[in-house]
Amino acid sequence: MDGWMDGASSMFVSFLRGRPAARGAEQNVSLQLMVQELERLAAADPRVLALAAQVTESREQDVPLLLLKLKGILNRASLGCEESQKIKQDIYNYDLTKYCMLVLRQDHSRLRGGWATAAQLAEILSHCCVGLEVKEDPEEFYKKFLPSAIDNMLVLGRRLQARFIRAIKGEEKQDFLRWFQTVTDAICWLFGGHIQIAACVLQNDHFLQLLITDDVETAIIMMSVLHNILRVNSSVLLQVDEETLHSVLDELVYKLSSTTNPVIGNAATKLLLLVAKFCKQLVKLLTARYKGLKGLLSKEWTGKGFDRDLYQLLDLLDLEQSSGKGEMQRQHQAACIIQAMWRGFQTRKRLKKLPQAVTTLQRSFRAKREQELQHLKKQKEDEALKLQLQLQRQRAMRLFHEQQLALLEIIHASQVNKYMEEMEGKSALTIQRFWRGYRARRSFHQQRQSLKEYKAAVIIQRAACKFLEKRRRRRPLSPWKDPKGLTDEQRLALQQKVDDYIKLHPASQMSAEMSKELHMQAQEKLAHFLLRSRLDQRAAQRRETLLTQVNTDVELLMNAPGLAETTEKDLDVFMSRSIPVATKARQSHNTMLKYTCWPWWKKLGDEFVEDDVIPDDALNAELGTLFIGGRKSF
Repeated sequence: MDGWMDGASSMFVSFLRGRPAARGAEQNVSLQLMVQELERLAAADPRVLALAAQVTESREQDVPLLLLKLKGILNRASLGCEESQKIKQDIYNYDLTKYCMLVLRQDHSRLRGGWATAAQLAEILSHCCVGLEVKEDPEEFYKKFLPSAIDNMLVLGRRLQARFIRAIKGEEKQDFLRWFQTVTDAICWLFGGHIQIAACVLQNDHFLQLLITDDVETAIIMMSVLHNILRVNSSVLLQVDEETLHSVLDELVYKLSSTTNPVIGNAATKLLLLVAKFCKQLVKLLTARYKGLKGLLSKEWTGKGFDRDLYQLLDLLDLEQSSGKGEMQRQHQAACIIQAMWRGFQTRKRLKKLPQAVTTLQRSFRAKREQELQHLKKQKEDEALKLQLQLQRQRAMRLFHEQQLALLEIIHASQVNKYMEEMEGKSALTIQRFWRGYRARRSFHQQRQSLKEYKAAVIIQRAACKFLEKRRRRRPLSPWKDPKGLTDEQRLALQQKVDDYIKLHPASQMSAEMSKELHMQAQEKLAHFLLRSRLDQRAAQRRETLLTQVNTDVELLMNAPGLAETTEKDLDVFMSRSIPVATKARQSHNTMLKYTCWPWWKKLGDEFVEDDVIPDDALNAELGTLFIGGRKSF
């Protein structure tokens, strides 16, 4: 390596001697920079230069193992001496620290050396950064490089913690725990040498994730890291944001309330005591945010081996509560007065409304009792009807079987087979009839919605047509304009055209007999037309009557109950035409009365309808489907 440096220096000197004199200030500056760079190279540690060259020329998989040589280089120099600082400066200048920082981000389960190499590299990185004074661009070192190094170390710690929790073998768990301890010690060493990055460690999300764990061993290690942070920089809690401070305190109080391990309790108590000793404002935060903390500490953690720290923390909490006791008493008295006034107002208001409330309660109780009685009565009637129908069905079956036996006794033996075939045919017809009826009813129920939609579309179209017709009728006619008069020349030209047409098309002469015969033919065709129109009118009236009857039957079928709920009254509706007619008439009359009694705001949509005409869509289908005596009524 020394030979390489001497050769570079001799080559540079010979280059300067063989080069002509520089012209201009820029060439002089560039030469000075090159000289300074060569001097820096000459003054650099040859071991660092050799290692930097090897790292640059090696593969990515071999870089972690090569960087472990930094540990031997650092150990040869005594701590705190100028030689150690110079070696650290060379390591930083040749970007070996950046290599270490970037290697920590990788997944070491697939690299040579594994997680042990990663833990050693974290330790090497912290030793390289502590005691290093960067003179060129210190802002990049303190604001970019150190926070990135802390972040990468915490990421490595999270990976080691996760693998420690998932590990099953005892030896493997101990290895991961030892490497995790090494990484956390490197973090503590780093922010111990650079106090300003303690707040960066505390605000890092990975640090909070490491602290929020249910594992006892890693939780103890992370609380020791937090203790070191507070010991190194006691004002760090005032430098972080409120959310981070609350998250840390929440986790400490949660560990006190969720575990009975005395080691975790001791560590959490010491941390809270350190926080309370540092700032009175944080003691107020503890007493205000965690009101049950004092009772939790005195009941759960007394006599666990750390009573001295526990009693100190309780004394600080009691002192804060006693100082704010007067203010709390005053607020308590004010709250009691407000509550007393409010309760008195509510009581007086309730007493005023008591008679009305009692009346309402009695009314609702009677209505509910009447509803329950009606429900029980209807249930008993349904059960009785069901039992009666079952008895009637049994009697009918028994009677049918008796009739069958009697007929079989009467019929000759040779006619039994024929009789049985006839009965089987009738039975098959009955079953088919009932099946077709069931299928038709099911299809009708399925088409009921489409039928309703069709009727609604018809009603909407009818209303729209009426509206358009009314608007066409109300459209004002254009004023009549008298035709312009003809001039004399135009009149003469028009008269000449008429005369010419008469000459070209002379009128045919017709005798009186031909006129009478033509008149008789016209009269005969007129009589045939009138007779045919009268027949067409009667046929149209009959079709209209049949359609009206079909609509009425459809309405009755849609409103009819199911077969299981059918009574004799429902059968009378379908067997007699007078009952549905009267029913429809009553419904139509009620509809007309309701329409006449409507308020004005319900008739705002009918401004295009005449005053003496009730709209058809108000009656919907009642008037349209009413028929009396086989004729449709309008």
